[in-house]
Amino acid sequence: MNASRRQFLAASAVAVTGTTLLAGETQVPLVVVVMDPLAKELSCPCVAGYAQRDYKALGKHLAEKLGRPVAVEFSETLEGALTKKTAGKVDLIIGKDSVVQHQAKARKIDVTRLAALTGKDGLTTQEGWLVVHSSDAALSADQIKGYRVIFGPEEAEEKYAAPKALLKELNVSYSETKEPAASCTDCATKILDSGKAGEKVCGVVSSYAAPLLEGCGTIKKGDLKVIGKTDPVPFIAAFACGSVPADLQAKVKSLLLDLHSNQALCKVLETKGGFVEPAKKK
Repeated sequence: MNASRRQFLAASAVAVTGTTLLAGETQVPLVVVVMDPLAKELSCPCVAGYAQRDYKALGKHLAEKLGRPVAVEFSETLEGALTKKTAGKVDLIIGKDSVVQHQAKARKIDVTRLAALTGKDGLTTQEGWLVVHSSDAALSADQIKGYRVIFGPEEAEEKYAAPKALLKELNVSYSETKEPAASCTDCATKILDSGKAGEKVCGVVSSYAAPLLEGCGTIKKGDLKVIGKTDPVPFIAAFACGSVPADLQAKVKSLLLDLHSNQALCKVLETKGGFVEPAKKK
């Protein structure tokens, strides 16, 4: 074990359990990487009671139930977590379903979906919303033929594959921007700038991000209008990495699925029903 790995494991154990791992101890921390954009460490407190999910509380809960230390790290990307925070180690990943799978594949990490997190509405899904400048004449997605469309990155299903499927179904021809919007904020800003210039532009933002765009001041209420919504796609899910033994995966899954009985934890995780069995993709 290299020095950086030893330092990470020791520091994680101190942070979670208050004790330092002894030389040769087998109970090294279970490393959880959180990529959920609604985690409080990855969001902002702009909207009261929203996007402030407390995953450290979940880590503490898992540590108590498993009887072993659990280290929770936060990162917008898996690559960032592995290179800057966990010394290359990860056992569990919690984040946007399509993003986790895409980034894990890029790192050649096998992942198994354990459970899906319900939102405050009880749903485990999100949508891509097609939006235009409020002054645009289009009222529905079938009216944007010939528009320039700003999609999100390919790994974000709700902002890439799902809206493309919708426009194909509607038989809408369009031109695609050379570069996808890096974020919903980036997309909204580009639409506002294009709208002022009189361009025919449509963008795609994630349904979960809509409240934050106004709450954080990126746009003002009424700046954009929604002209279409994609079919629902999976949102936040918990994944176990292939290196995690099957019996431990089963224990973690059981604990996640039982979370609905802990109302205090559900509250800080902003979930109505905790984690549930993930729906099988069609």
